[in-house]
Amino acid sequence: MDVSLHISDWALSQPFRIAGNEWINSRCLVVQLSDGGFVGRGEAQGIFYLDETAESILAEAHAVATEVSRGISRQQLQDLLPPGGARNAFDCALWDLECKRAGKTIWQLTGIDPKPVTTVFTIGLESTPAAMADKAAAASEARVLKVKLDDHMPYEKLAAIRAARPDAELVIDANQGWSFDLLKEVLPKCAGLGLAMIEQPLARGADEMLEGFESPIMLAADESCLHSGELDIAARRYSMINIKLDKTGGLTEALKLAKAAKQKGCKLMVGNMVGTSLSMAPAFVIAQLCDFVDIDGPLLLKYDQPLGLRYRKGVVDGFEPVLWG
Repeated sequence: MDVSLHISDWALSQPFRIAGNEWINSRCLVVQLSDGGFVGRGEAQGIFYLDETAESILAEAHAVATEVSRGISRQQLQDLLPPGGARNAFDCALWDLECKRAGKTIWQLTGIDPKPVTTVFTIGLESTPAAMADKAAAASEARVLKVKLDDHMPYEKLAAIRAARPDAELVIDANQGWSFDLLKEVLPKCAGLGLAMIEQPLARGADEMLEGFESPIMLAADESCLHSGELDIAARRYSMINIKLDKTGGLTEALKLAKAAKQKGCKLMVGNMVGTSLSMAPAFVIAQLCDFVDIDGPLLLKYDQPLGLRYRKGVVDGFEPVLWG
């Protein structure tokens, strides 16, 4: 099996900000596996808060490329690489190659029935409530808005967005940017804003006080649950798990985590690290199992892959198998 590895760079349509970080482009590791005329591809961005970069996961991928080229199953891959961007890119490429070899779609291989899903549209962090309200108003076709917040005027920004978009469903992503005191202060104020969920308000590894805490708004774990090995603790603190393929290390582990989380009574969300439709296609598979869907990455880019995910007024209705799966 031939293994090809490279980094691709995709410009964002405008700078994208969250608590503590800003991006102007999406740098991706692309893995291409070729065997007997069949080609499988996978794309990953890595986990930035664990210091993964496109360059670091490319180096990780190069370190195992020879072993992969000798032939490897998806299950063997789980032991060869740890969860993270490199394993994600290889895992998704192996799924794609398996589809191409078998002449079957990802839906036939997984037994999942595809249906259109409604994705959030992300409102990146800005310094003023007015600026964030303007962004929300401009996203007039989006049915669900995911609002990035830090600890600066969170309620005021939410109130401005709600005034600008009284029709939209709102979810919040604090990206570990709040303290427990701020969470307790903001929750009562937000009760009248009709918020559906707050994602990762506290820092990973510093959220033990959420055990036994009764929040009037559903709390979701993102950074606090990377893969199934972290589910037991996360499920005691959060009622929703955000699954991202870069965190789990691919679709194989993501499907395992989704099943285990549902068995614990957790709701599910699928997220992204801002990539092209080559990253979002396997995430669209997980989206079929989720209560909330965040696969708007290609909408934040200037350009996308050809034959990528089809977006219309916030609804994603699939992709062409020639792209992936």
